[in-house]
Amino acid sequence: MQADRTPLLHPRGWLQYLRLYGSGIAMGAADLVPGVSGGTMALILGIYRALLEAIRSVNGHHLRMLLAGRFLQLWREFPWRFLLALGIGLLSAVFLLANVLGELLEKRPTFLYAFFAGMIIASILAIVARVRWGGPQALAFLLSTVAAFVIVAAPQLQEADHSLPTLFFSGMLAICAMILPGISGSFILLILGQYEYVLGLVRQLELIPLAVFAFGCVLGLMLFSRLLSWLLRHYEHTTMALLAGFMLGSLRLIVREASEGVAVLPRFDWPEQALVLALTLAGLLLVSVLDQLAAGENPLMQRVGWFRGPRKPKTKR
Repeated sequence: MQADRTPLLHPRGWLQYLRLYGSGIAMGAADLVPGVSGGTMALILGIYRALLEAIRSVNGHHLRMLLAGRFLQLWREFPWRFLLALGIGLLSAVFLLANVLGELLEKRPTFLYAFFAGMIIASILAIVARVRWGGPQALAFLLSTVAAFVIVAAPQLQEADHSLPTLFFSGMLAICAMILPGISGSFILLILGQYEYVLGLVRQLELIPLAVFAFGCVLGLMLFSRLLSWLLRHYEHTTMALLAGFMLGSLRLIVREASEGVAVLPRFDWPEQALVLALTLAGLLLVSVLDQLAAGENPLMQRVGWFRGPRKPKTKR
């Protein structure tokens, strides 16, 4: 979204730290819900570009500064405050919300997915309204929509290979999906038949296969974040159309999970239907208001007209 600003890499003031901490909580909560990507929340909350730049800053230049003992220069240049505030928020979500979200997923998945669906729809609308549309943008949007639509319907591999090379490439794919809006890394692992196996490795502390998997994640994160960051710098509108398409196509999974939740409800009459609609609208309104506060040009809020957000400074002629 247009709210992305790389100065967030070096936050100043408690409001910016609070924003990053809250964004971390939202990303962590999204990653706890199967089929919802933390990258989607980063894009919704306007920190996606800064997140890519922070990941991209982990490079040989900063490593050489560390080895050379130039700690003060490294302290000033490296976006440790951004990553720390965001990371603490992610961990807070894991420890504080895991039980709550797990309970909702088990007993009321429809209501939870309805809220996330509203947030994703609002984000898609905000992005689509700001893209300068042309042939390349329309093609990117169409291809990514179809790709995400197909991926989220892919069946899980029944006889998956768990060799070290497979774990390495599974880690690369999963981490790429994790920072790609619309597709969750855990869902990619589930498709590849590696999800339960990797969880078993974590529980049993199998260090060698875990290290191979983690190395694949790190390498995939370094390479893919650089690619996305380059695309956003050189082909901003086409890349944003691509990301919006991924989010639109991934809604198939959200709708499917919500529909399965409807089937297990003992009684799904008009009060439940009204609550599902209200939660969807609440998610849509929440993202629209946050976007308006950050950028002042959310299409839905401008259409409504009653919430104008911050005024842009007038430029002198």
